[in-house]
Amino acid sequence: MATVTELVEPETKLWMGQPLKRKEDPRLVQGLGKFIDDVKLPRMAFAAILRSPYAHARIKRIDVDKAEKLPGVICTLTGDEVASKTDPFLQISPPPANKVKDYCLAVGKVHFVGEPVVAVAAETRAIAEDALELIEVEYEVLNHVLDAKEALGPDAPILHDEAGTNLVYHGTWDYGDIQDSMLQAHKVVRANLHFHRFSSTPIENNGVVAQYDKATGFLNIFNNNQMPMFCVPWLSFGLRFPSNKMRLITGDIGGGFGNKIISYPYIALMCLLAIKSERPVKWTEDRKEHLLAATHGNERTFEVEIPVLKDGTVLGIKAIAYDDCGAYTRYEPAGATIWAQVTPGVYHFKNFRMDFYQVMTNKSPVGPNRGYSRMQHMWMIERSIDIVAKELKLDPADVRLKNYIQPDEMPYETPSGGIYDGGDYPEMLRRALKLMDYDSLREEQASERRRGKLIGIGISTVVDSGTNNFGQVKMLTDQNPFSGNSEAARVMIDGLGQIQVALGTVPQGQGHETFASQVVADELGVSPDQVTVLVGFDSAINPYSHQSGSYASRSAVMGTGALLGATAKIKDKVSRIAAHLMQTSANSIELKDGNVIDRSSGKKLPLWQVANVAWVNNAYLPKGMEPGLVAIHFWKPDFTVPDERKRHNQTLTYSPQTHVCAVDLDPETGKFRIVRYVIVDDCGNQINPMIVEGQVHGAAAHGIAAAMFENFEYNDDGELRSSTFVDYLIPSAVDIPNLITQSFTTPSLFAPKGIRGVGEGGGSPLGAVANALEDALTPFGISVTDSHQNPQKIYQMIRSKYPSGEKS
Repeated sequence: MATVTELVEPETKLWMGQPLKRKEDPRLVQGLGKFIDDVKLPRMAFAAILRSPYAHARIKRIDVDKAEKLPGVICTLTGDEVASKTDPFLQISPPPANKVKDYCLAVGKVHFVGEPVVAVAAETRAIAEDALELIEVEYEVLNHVLDAKEALGPDAPILHDEAGTNLVYHGTWDYGDIQDSMLQAHKVVRANLHFHRFSSTPIENNGVVAQYDKATGFLNIFNNNQMPMFCVPWLSFGLRFPSNKMRLITGDIGGGFGNKIISYPYIALMCLLAIKSERPVKWTEDRKEHLLAATHGNERTFEVEIPVLKDGTVLGIKAIAYDDCGAYTRYEPAGATIWAQVTPGVYHFKNFRMDFYQVMTNKSPVGPNRGYSRMQHMWMIERSIDIVAKELKLDPADVRLKNYIQPDEMPYETPSGGIYDGGDYPEMLRRALKLMDYDSLREEQASERRRGKLIGIGISTVVDSGTNNFGQVKMLTDQNPFSGNSEAARVMIDGLGQIQVALGTVPQGQGHETFASQVVADELGVSPDQVTVLVGFDSAINPYSHQSGSYASRSAVMGTGALLGATAKIKDKVSRIAAHLMQTSANSIELKDGNVIDRSSGKKLPLWQVANVAWVNNAYLPKGMEPGLVAIHFWKPDFTVPDERKRHNQTLTYSPQTHVCAVDLDPETGKFRIVRYVIVDDCGNQINPMIVEGQVHGAAAHGIAAAMFENFEYNDDGELRSSTFVDYLIPSAVDIPNLITQSFTTPSLFAPKGIRGVGEGGGSPLGAVANALEDALTPFGISVTDSHQNPQKIYQMIRSKYPSGEKS
């Protein structure tokens, strides 16, 4: 039996809030990570994909005979075979868009340049790619459409005949009395704005290794999807394959950013090749494939009217939005509702009307992309605030301070039913302006303008919503069987007192092993070094819900909720065993510094001895107690579904952040650079400040990249002009300015431990940079109406207004 010793009281230390170095980093910096391309199985074949060269065309004939005769080719797969062996993927769209037939290969028609047409499995990747050149495809080229608004026109070509329309979804959000606010306004400010297509560029592209085990009937799927269990219904119904015989496995993932949610068509394709070839099949996406046909972020245009008073008070917003989701819906039209998580942004107006149209075009399908759907909406709002300030000749900082939601109004209910969980937006802006030395910079700006030098200052304040409520898709149709959100975790103390944690979340660089060990260490009274968190995800090992994954700034919040629930169950059992051993009350037991302590007597037991009794020495367990120390917990927020007016809380946490950007611009060339950049963020109580700072920097860098460098441009034939890194520009470290950051802490009112999500950034830099550029261009009277700017565009804007190069 365990030996009871006297307690020596140690100093208590909480691990949450400590900037611990990441546990993941040593193996990653040593090249010891296990990524999808590290998966090597016996007899593994390699896949390559033939893609459409046309934006819209009918497939008249496919001949794979020559390819199949090439030595080393194992098998091919065409759209006709896919249609005979599978069903179209599930759609969450309302009728008639839900009739779209989406397969893993084009069936009958191609709908965008880069759509998969034929797949080849071969002994090597080189052979598979050589075989693609031997495949003959005859196309009948059809008219195509590349603009969302044009795609709704009566003469626009229809992408999917079975749907009979290019309209995916039309919804109206109408709160307050926007018409009355128009009548009460001293001025109605109008703008037409465009949010461009861009994406994320993870270091690791999509990849799959599919293995069909004929003996057991299992599909073992190694992949780097960031939400693998969400794929299961799509895969199971599409492949006509039982979900209980699918095993999805991830390892380390080299970045996700939302792009790796919609890889299920490629997963399905590799599964079909593995079944047909009776061999494991690997496919690794190359960079051109990723840029051409993985997923793009939503492209959106806005027609905006903003009624305002002459003192800068914003009375409301009336807008029409046209959202281009590309050739297939897939995760869409979730983006047609998710923007409403942050209907008013950070502003206190109650009158709001949005007519939202989501439309299919002959471009690559879209999918979640860091700040998904909200960044488009908040960019529109932040540009609108600056446009109002410019029209009224007011300082944009003063207009924001006048219109912000105030801290004493928290929790604040938005017109669409969102419940903001705390924050002090005015103080965050004041701090950011102080870090920027705003007043002095304004004086310098005026002085330099007299000398012909252009300086611009831009502000953007957003709320980065996190932990989404899947009830939002019921706005699309009541038939969608999704609502709420949940996450799972398992905590185990083994017979030697060692602690192991398994998460349902799927990390792609966010430091899950580190933050989870900090949370568990605090709850179980040990050091994080004593907690091992399993790497990656395996559906046969890890606990999960079908909402598990890393997306929507949810991992820390949901993961912590699940970890707290699991550790609470473990602590309860440890307390009852220890109380039995020490003949005391379970209520007097606490866990501290690796010991189980009886507060009433001052006696203690090493935690490993209690674990030994639970697993091995179990004759000493309390009567009727089950052996073992392992607990699984599923945690969910208290979410509801939308009412008939589309009102409900669509997400749990709202992390505010203010970005202030200063640029200088050369009007002779259009070249500009960021000379100072300030961020004040608030993600509530921080689990690991070092990780938070990295996430803030990463989100800012991504947004700056989109604002200045990254842009998907199509030519008139529907061909992507920026399908390589030669044209799709990725900034290096030297292209990103020094970021001056400061954290502001307002604990969340609703989330576990007062934490909030962090890392998406809400697209803040896109607003800050656009506003700074328009401010710099004030002497030219030029308006910035696009979310992406580069020197060529600015030069063209200046020359189109002043062809001679001189202002009048």
